Amino acid sequence: MILLFVTRAWTADGTWDRVHDALRERARAADGRDPQPSAAVLDSQSARTSEGGEAIGFDAGKRVRGRKRHLLVDTCDLVPKAVVHSASIQDRAGAELVLGGVRRRFPLLGPVWVDGGYVNAVDARLVGWAAKNERLELMVVPRDADVKGFRVLPRRWVVEWTFSWLGRCRRSARDYERRTARAEAMIKAAMIRLMPARLAGEDIEPHGPIETEAARHLVEDLNSEDQSSGYAALSGPGWPGGMRSRAGFCSPCRATLR
Repeated sequence: MILLFVTRAWTADGTWDRVHDALRERARAADGRDPQPSAAVLDSQSARTSEGGEAIGFDAGKRVRGRKRHLLVDTCDLVPKAVVHSASIQDRAGAELVLGGVRRRFPLLGPVWVDGGYVNAVDARLVGWAAKNERLELMVVPRDADVKGFRVLPRRWVVEWTFSWLGRCRRSARDYERRTARAEAMIKAAMIRLMPARLAGEDIEPHGPIETEAARHLVEDLNSEDQSSGYAALSGPGWPGGMRSRAGFCSPCRATLR
């Protein structure tokens, strides 16, 4: 009961937000980045709910009853902004909830990468809305229709890695909260758990074929970026924590697999 009371109090008075934002800025600075993000990736994840409560809906596309976690993730796979809403709300409408007012909080933010669900031939109004109201440039990262199964997409893999971090937290594996404000606070709590470990240099190895394949693709991309930018390519086995310092990604993203 004491923990529940503290969690509710910290949600109400903004303590989760202040701690999360301070750690995010420190984590970015430790990776040699500006504390304020200049680019981001936008995506959503439908989570099943184990309780009742507000904003419960049905995602017909993924056949999930619950809520959507809509995240704006920077290039260090950290979360500048998170909004939890009903799963019945389409991604294009939910994007406006996330992007609304974001430029006031993060004035350096420019390009935002999204998938084809946000902008397509049927409805591309979100591009104009973001440019007019938030001065943001939405850039679509298309998926190759000929490729089946798991595929690491340029830029957008960052947000998928963040969703993986949330899934590793038992409290975030499902949506156990009755209120969306509490659900958003639990996302921040999961990231608060991750960021001190990253600042302390903790190394985390991949588990399973999907994470291993993702890490292999990421290392290839990062090595090509390092070489074009004048940095030495990554080499050697294992998961050295120091390998993440240049690009600002978590240690699995900077690993080299053989």
